[in-house]
Amino acid sequence: MNATFVKWGALWRVVAIDALLLMVACLVPTLSHLLAWPLYQLNPMMLVLLAGMLLVGDRRNAYLLAVLLPVVSMLAVGMPTPLKALCMVAEYATLVFVCGRLQAWNGSWLGRTGALLVAVLAGKVVYYMLKALVLAPAVLVGTSVWLQLGVAVVAAVVYGVLKAKN
Repeated sequence: MNATFVKWGALWRVVAIDALLLMVACLVPTLSHLLAWPLYQLNPMMLVLLAGMLLVGDRRNAYLLAVLLPVVSMLAVGMPTPLKALCMVAEYATLVFVCGRLQAWNGSWLGRTGALLVAVLAGKVVYYMLKALVLAPAVLVGTSVWLQLGVAVVAAVVYGVLKAKN
C-alpha cells in the first residue's frame, strides 16, 4: 500500500474525529436548554478534549482541540463569551501540557490517572486565575468545587483505564 495513502487516511480519520467532537461540544448548550439542566457544570468541553486525547493520541491534535473547542462553540452557539473562551483555551492548553509532561514519567495506570488529575487541577488553577484577572466576576466559582473535583476524579480514572487498554 502506498505510504502517502496511509498518511492521508490517518489524517482524514483525525479530521473526522475532531469534527465529531466539535459538533458534540456545540450541541451541549442546546441539550442543556432542552433538558433544563445545566450540563456545563459537568465540564463537557474538558470531557470532549479528553475523548480527543484518547481517540487520536497526538499531543498536537490535543492542543488544536484545546483552542478549537471553546472558540468554535463561542462562534457557533454564543457560549462561552469571548473572554471566557480565552480563559478556557488557557485551561485546556495547560491540561494538555501538564498531562503530557507527567505521563512521560510514568506509564502505569495509576501514573496516567494521577497525571491527568494533576493536569485537570492545574488547568483549573490557570482558568480561575485568568477569570479573576480578565473577567473580575462577582462570583469567581459558579459551579460547586466538589462537583468539579468529582468530575475530575471520575474523568481521570476513566482516562487511566481507557489509556491502559490502548
